[in-house]
Amino acid sequence: MNKLQLLLVFFSTLIMTVGCQKETIKPNILWIYVEDLSPEFGCYGNNIVNTPNVDELAINGVKYTNVHMPAAVCSAVRSGIITGTMPTTLGLHNHHSSRDLASAIFLPDTIKTIPELFKDAGYFTYNWGKDDYNFWYDRRNLYEGDFRSIGMYGMSGNKIDWNAREEGQPFFGQIQLYGNKHVYNRKFKEKRIRAIDPDMMEVPPYYPDSAFIRQDLANHLECIELTDREVGEIVEALRQDGLLENTYIFFISDHGMRLWRHKQFLYDSGTNVPFIIAYYGEDGKLQKGTVNNDLISGLDIGTTTLGLANIEIPSYTEGIDFLAADYQPREFIISVRDRCDFTIDRIRSVRTKEFRYIRNFYPDRPYMQPNYRDEWDISKRMHQLASEDKLGENPAKFWGNERPSEELYDVEKDPDMINNLAYSEEYLGELNRMRTTLDKWIDATDDKGQYPESVDGLRFMYNRWKEQCVNPEYDQFK
Repeated sequence: MNKLQLLLVFFSTLIMTVGCQKETIKPNILWIYVEDLSPEFGCYGNNIVNTPNVDELAINGVKYTNVHMPAAVCSAVRSGIITGTMPTTLGLHNHHSSRDLASAIFLPDTIKTIPELFKDAGYFTYNWGKDDYNFWYDRRNLYEGDFRSIGMYGMSGNKIDWNAREEGQPFFGQIQLYGNKHVYNRKFKEKRIRAIDPDMMEVPPYYPDSAFIRQDLANHLECIELTDREVGEIVEALRQDGLLENTYIFFISDHGMRLWRHKQFLYDSGTNVPFIIAYYGEDGKLQKGTVNNDLISGLDIGTTTLGLANIEIPSYTEGIDFLAADYQPREFIISVRDRCDFTIDRIRSVRTKEFRYIRNFYPDRPYMQPNYRDEWDISKRMHQLASEDKLGENPAKFWGNERPSEELYDVEKDPDMINNLAYSEEYLGELNRMRTTLDKWIDATDDKGQYPESVDGLRFMYNRWKEQCVNPEYDQFK
């Protein structure tokens, strides 16, 4: 073989080797996880806020408009996403469960969380911020780095980022942002980017048009702008570290904003969240700058994340990989509400493209039965207006002493979900279809919410909240 032939063989081998190495480079994946924010960013159509950084994510990825979480409170949502299963399937549906060993819920040995699956695949995994999972676990099996207990919120990872990994190791990371919870910070007015005029707010018909409501809605938008700045800082850090081109960025809120009928409730305002996947490189699986209107469950976030890393998705998961070649859109999404702190409730919902069905298992208990928000000044004002019969017709429906056992809404004609069609003859066929769908799901998944919570779990809540525990389930401890 002459020198020319040897050189040709050498360079051919080199090209093939480099090509194979490029193909086997694993992508990094980062979840930017935000608390209590509704989809009110500029890219979602809000003309008041300035959100250039989140809008840039949408330009460099896919914006999803019809994503609904499996619950509307943080711990149940996070427990569902991190396991890829409905919280009711594994008994993780009651808010802030497993906060002590006596009442602990353990995952079956056959269940591995999403970060554990990434660890098995050689990824560096971390979560900077709260976990808030409703099961008992050894955090070291899920995440690297130091952590601490933050009381009712469980464990929280200390400051850590992708730079703690070994050189060349791919990472699956999470960064938790405060979102709407920024308003609880005493220095919020100093931290916010600007004050937004409450008079610019469009008040939903389920709230009275009062100054204190307008102010809270304005604060929510101020939190959105503050969150946008934080997102920009994260993206810039990835860019500076040379990681932006090979990192899928998931931007997620756990549920809707903090107010009533949003957080903890199963209307679109509670379950529908902003969700964007961005990828700044040119070799990704996304069609950049596109909008996806498919029904997507929050459960699908974990399974799709696994799919992007070419990690096998376990058969026990209930999520769908919506970026897979054989993806088929969902026909409906189930969302659940159960005990939230000391407030015992059970609500189930079915959401299709056209309708939202809600079943209230405790119609004798008011929507606004005693709950943790009662101490807020804004809640006291609402209770005062309700006692004086000054709420107005639509808000008063939510602040009465009873509620209907069933609700049905045409989400296209009635996006605010004001007109309950469950008792209309015209919609009886749709109502029956929804009833059947929910009944079949409850049976098929053995919805654990149909069974009483453990005595130890209730006792823990009673010992924590004492006289605020007014539901009859707590009488055994009095």
